[in-house]
Amino acid sequence: MNTTMRLRFVPNLSILFVFSLLLSLGACKEETKTVTTTTANAQQKPNIIYILADDLGYGDLSSYGQEKFETPRIDELAQRGMKFTQHYSGAPVCAPARSSLMTGQHTGHTPIRGNMELEGEGQTPLPGNSVTIAEMLKKAGYITGAFGKWGLGFIGTEGDPVAQGFDEFYGYNCQRMSHRYYPTHLWHNEEKVLLEGNDWTKTETYAPDKIQAATLNFIETNKEKPFFAYVPFVLPHAELISPNDSIFDKFKDKYEETPYTAENLYTSDYGPDIVPQEYAPQLKPHAAFASMVYRMDVYVGQILDKLDELGIADNTIVMFTSDNGPHAEGGADPEFFNSSGGLKGIKRDLYEGGIRSPFLAVWPNKIKAGSTSDHVSAFWDLMPTLAEITNTDVPASSDGISFLPTLLGKKDQKQHEYLYWEFSIQNGRKAVRKGDWKGVIYNFNKQPQGPFELYNLADDPEETHNLADQHPEIVTEMKQIMENASEESELFPF
Repeated sequence: MNTTMRLRFVPNLSILFVFSLLLSLGACKEETKTVTTTTANAQQKPNIIYILADDLGYGDLSSYGQEKFETPRIDELAQRGMKFTQHYSGAPVCAPARSSLMTGQHTGHTPIRGNMELEGEGQTPLPGNSVTIAEMLKKAGYITGAFGKWGLGFIGTEGDPVAQGFDEFYGYNCQRMSHRYYPTHLWHNEEKVLLEGNDWTKTETYAPDKIQAATLNFIETNKEKPFFAYVPFVLPHAELISPNDSIFDKFKDKYEETPYTAENLYTSDYGPDIVPQEYAPQLKPHAAFASMVYRMDVYVGQILDKLDELGIADNTIVMFTSDNGPHAEGGADPEFFNSSGGLKGIKRDLYEGGIRSPFLAVWPNKIKAGSTSDHVSAFWDLMPTLAEITNTDVPASSDGISFLPTLLGKKDQKQHEYLYWEFSIQNGRKAVRKGDWKGVIYNFNKQPQGPFELYNLADDPEETHNLADQHPEIVTEMKQIMENASEESELFPF
């Protein structure tokens, strides 16, 4: 009912009162407009969910060619958003990949460049002066949470996730503890959370289920605020073990199996003599691995369903990737599953199979559904991308380039001059990608000048034809990049 109609039913009001009433109504309308506009502006700042699988290969999703099992809910991300074909992890193992992601730096600059354990529990901490994505987004007004595996500093150290910009953390602080899916405890910020029925002899509470519940709770609790949920799944990292439920039943008789027994290296079963940091034996390793990837797929589906249920899916960016190439520990069989997607190498390699990762991004009404991009990008690009999305300053320390133009289908996308990786295990490994050229050197500490490998990824993505002898000028350029891109690290020296 409009104002004029309402006044017709009040014939005895004085002109002054009517005038005051009209002014009052106008003021209320103006006030309502202001509130509505403020609410709209708040809603324009998108929620961000970044999901990181653990040791999932480039070929371990059916949307990337997996044929031994399906990942329908993760494939839904490809259908609803953009699929990247040339996205790279920050490193070929856990801790440096996560350090690269959090700091927006490649491994020539990021503080943590390898897996270095602390005695007891935890890893070498990310320094307190590091600027993380979480700290950047908190300045932009985001509530921040991390749910899964951290691996960048134990509780109470400067690398503790709550000291690195996260309002809430729930999961495994220590990546070594995450070798086990039935641990005695997880961490909720600084509180040790004991898991019911788990005492290293019994396996009652499957830790990923608890972490998933905390993730969904965070999303629901913060549905009316802009939030950043970093979801570093432990799945499908070894050990290979799955609850005896309907998910495992889908796969338990599907494949030919060779049992992975307690006699294998680095294997220890649950019981009074357990070595917690090792892996459990598994009678059906193929079934266990497939069921673990499928369970992760179910978790992703639950996150998508929660966004729909809360009515915030249209204002939420969902990204999915993996921290490095597929592993071969604990009975895992990347050759059987073609987990590297035909690429050379696995976890710990600087060949494509060790560092190229699946990457999917969904942002309704922003990213074109069903689109594909061959833009060359890496973990250290996430920080400037989220900075541009949230209109936040990019830390000067970042090596990244925003790929937001690619996500939005624009043509002004900047390109990297080069991508660089270093990894100090097994006498040192380095790699550079510049355009279509990829240079790789192993045993760098013993032979810094070679033998050098050079591949043209446009013609040879499998890295089978070494062209170093045919292009000495490119080799020289690659070696110069390797020298200039790396700042010395006392903790991870070359």
